[in-house]
Amino acid sequence: MPRLIIISGSSGAGKSSALSLLEDEGYYCVDNLPPRLLPEFTNEVLRHPDYDRFHGIAVCIDARTIKGGPGGDPESLRQLLEAPDRLILFLDAQPHILLKRFSETRRRHPLAGPDNSLPEAIARERQYLEFIAAEADVFIDTTNLSPRELRDTLAARIIEHRDGLAVMIESFAFKRGVPTDADFVFDARALPNPYWQEHLRELTGLDAPVRQFLETDARCLAFYQRLRDFLVETVNDFNSTDRTYLTIAIGCTGGQHRSVFLASKLFEDLKPLHQNLQLRHRHLGGGRA
Repeated sequence: MPRLIIISGSSGAGKSSALSLLEDEGYYCVDNLPPRLLPEFTNEVLRHPDYDRFHGIAVCIDARTIKGGPGGDPESLRQLLEAPDRLILFLDAQPHILLKRFSETRRRHPLAGPDNSLPEAIARERQYLEFIAAEADVFIDTTNLSPRELRDTLAARIIEHRDGLAVMIESFAFKRGVPTDADFVFDARALPNPYWQEHLRELTGLDAPVRQFLETDARCLAFYQRLRDFLVETVNDFNSTDRTYLTIAIGCTGGQHRSVFLASKLFEDLKPLHQNLQLRHRHLGGGRA
């Protein structure tokens, strides 16, 4: 795993949960340290005689230290982002979800003030964080993730990370929004929908009757073959670069039948070709496919 993990993202998106998980996993963690102090802090920790008992250093950075707050130093942060052996984890969620989370917890947004509303603070923060998001190695959309699901996702993408390109294949429901953390998004809604077959409606793309229904459809097989051929070549291309993570999302209306079938079949076919592969069904059981 990398020596230094930099955690950033929107307030309310789960940065504290990520930092807590890394602390539980043996990282030396610090929250909201000004970027200009980070190089000296990192060197000090690395030289400490007890450093060997830690897996690395994890630092959480928010918008207050980037612009408009004490310690705000964009140039120092840019230098830090270029540091060797580091990984940038960026957490985000849809604005209406962030608004809902702050309203429910009655927490104060770090950029909120007498001259702006909560939606304005959320929008301003996203603007401040744009250049960090562009440099992120791992981008996680927490819009539809429970705290437990977020910890599981972080564990899979960070803690269990192995050398080489890590590929995540996931199914999702278009009716619940396109995942913003996906590098490639494919739409399976043009394929025959098992939902309209009454005996298949309550099943999923993991069940044999649904798989048989889709595997015997010529359009579905042609779609899958094109998808597989494209991704086999694309994953190989990315594997020859210095890219660390790649997320492939396949969606249908409700994330229950078609996308689950295609994601699972793609995972089965790519697994012998690429060992660092993960499968996730983002909205399985969430409704019509």
